[in-house]
Amino acid sequence: MTVPPQTRREAREAREASAAASAASSSASSDAALGAVDTGSVAVRKGANALFGRGLLYVVVWSMQLVVSSLISPVLAHLMPPAEFGVLASAIALYQALVVLAVAGIDQASVLQRAEDGDDRRARGLLAVGMVTASIVTVVALTTIPVWADAAGFIGNHPLLLVAVLWTGPAAIVQISLALLVAQDRIKVFAVTSLLSSIGGSIIGLGLLTLVHADATTYAWGGVVAQGVAMVIGIAATRPRLAGLFDGATNARAFKLGIPIALGNLSYFVLNAGDRVVVQRLLGPEEVARYQIAYVVGSAVILLLSFTNQAWAPHFAALRDAVARRQLAMHSRDELYRMLAPVLLAVTLVSPVALPILAPASYRVEELTVVVFVVAITAFPVVASGATGRLLLVERRGVAVGVIAAIAGAVNIGANLALVPLFGIAGAAIATVVAYVVLAAMQLFVLPDRREWRGPGLRIVLPVLAALTVAAASLFVPQDVFWNWFRIIGVLGCLPWFLRRLRAARGGAS
Repeated sequence: MTVPPQTRREAREAREASAAASAASSSASSDAALGAVDTGSVAVRKGANALFGRGLLYVVVWSMQLVVSSLISPVLAHLMPPAEFGVLASAIALYQALVVLAVAGIDQASVLQRAEDGDDRRARGLLAVGMVTASIVTVVALTTIPVWADAAGFIGNHPLLLVAVLWTGPAAIVQISLALLVAQDRIKVFAVTSLLSSIGGSIIGLGLLTLVHADATTYAWGGVVAQGVAMVIGIAATRPRLAGLFDGATNARAFKLGIPIALGNLSYFVLNAGDRVVVQRLLGPEEVARYQIAYVVGSAVILLLSFTNQAWAPHFAALRDAVARRQLAMHSRDELYRMLAPVLLAVTLVSPVALPILAPASYRVEELTVVVFVVAITAFPVVASGATGRLLLVERRGVAVGVIAAIAGAVNIGANLALVPLFGIAGAAIATVVAYVVLAAMQLFVLPDRREWRGPGLRIVLPVLAALTVAAASLFVPQDVFWNWFRIIGVLGCLPWFLRRLRAARGGAS
């Protein structure tokens, strides 16, 4: 059948119109995809600049307590007998565990609440709730000291425990206040409150130790005084909203997230401090003192990373685009890996030089370099778990975070019980590494968008492995004046490497 020319023309025009529409649609889709990629790249660049720029200011302030503890520890080690210094380290570890319970995850819940609301009203209400919770935990702990003190290994040291518990309430309220101040980006009042709570306690305690009596209980009173003053400043700056005590829906939601986080943080305490409890029970307080000195040096990087997680939490909570948030988490993880390479190498190289300064010869410091190296390695799984943990918390997966941390804590205790009798305090360091690897692996497993998650590439892995190899090899080099000069030169050489990686991280580039 013959088709009229007009019909053929109309059909041809229809096909051309359809092709044009298809091309336009394809172009629009392509432009949209490119736009999404560009938007994600911009978000990563802006986020990286915020995290590694102003965000690091908060890390620096928080890390001052690390600097002070590193300086104070050798002084305390020289002023106190090893057994007294060891029991002080155990009491501080116990105090840190009580603070975790007293905070009850309200600090993280308030940060997320503020990010979701866009204002401070309900977050300030949660601060009031946190104050009440901290007070209740402190009172319960005080009244039950006779029940649990001896079982915890503090036989005859109940006065020290009394001071450590009194330290708890103000410290918990300060921690919640600091979290809200970071979310509000109030660096000045944050710095004053944070520095007073950390540096102030050490300075006052050292003064009391020198002028009154050289024992652990006297030193601990300095922390109580400093935390009390910092608590007053934090409350005045954040203005807790008492009406929040009666906001049942918000409080229920906060505790639903916060209690699993608190249990998880308690497990983190087990990861970070439970080894000292096991060492004290199996090897005695003198070995706790030796392990504490090595741990102060080796865990410096781990503590910095924990401060980084606290300082970065509001940035991730405020980033509502899930894709951009995931990309920023991977980018920040990779950049932290790159920066860890020179830092871990420097820590290992400097340890034979620093340890004789930090502790007297009776601590057998030449044997502690291996412990420092093993503890420092823990920083790598800490970075991995930090990246996935931030995403899980923003998505309010508190139960998953808490359960995983509890499992990792149990692994740590079990590994300590198995390895400490075999390898001494080095076994405690190995157990910590194993537990954090388990933690990182399990958090990655429960990540909802695991298929979109990418591991670090060879450009990141190879420099890290090279740094680890050199650091491990340095353990076999003699610890004398001649070789220590080479170690110092190596430490100085790590500084420009670190600064170059920091500049690259701030620019969001690879």
